[in-house]
Amino acid sequence: MSTFTVHTLESAPDDAHEILGQVQDSYGFIPNLLGVLAEAPVAAEAYVRLIDLTRRSSLTPEERHVVWFAVNYEHDCTYCMAAHTAVATSEQIAPDVIEATRNGTPYDDERLQVLREFTQSVVVERGNVSPQQVEQFLAAGFTKRNVLEILVAITSKVLSNYTNHIAETPLDEAFSACAWNKPG
Repeated sequence: MSTFTVHTLESAPDDAHEILGQVQDSYGFIPNLLGVLAEAPVAAEAYVRLIDLTRRSSLTPEERHVVWFAVNYEHDCTYCMAAHTAVATSEQIAPDVIEATRNGTPYDDERLQVLREFTQSVVVERGNVSPQQVEQFLAAGFTKRNVLEILVAITSKVLSNYTNHIAETPLDEAFSACAWNKPG
């Protein structure tokens, strides 16, 4: 059982109120992850800003979700996989992409599979990917800009995935229908 508090607007430190208010206005509630991150207001703000920056990247919505899903899968983050499944569904990401992600099976779209595999390599190899891996990624139609944008997305997921592991963040009711455990 976690000893971390899942903060509300009332219990959060004063300097977390603004960011939690923004989150509540955007989502209609404060996800438990943000409630936990509010313990350190800079952590909550960092997560929200990194997600926003990833959304502003040149990656398409589907590509962004593939990257986030790949990181969540590699980190075995049950909370984020459920939350991103719910968000991806609400953003009308193709159900077959979501399902392949959750099952760990290949995508039908070869370009998305290259994106997933490159992201997984960056995570597993802690950024030490070979020049050949970068060239294969670029040959699939991605850019050097995309490489760096993927790093921003990974950074957001490292913050959330690690927080969820350490804090044992409880899954929100809003995401419960999307609960996930890594296959195998």
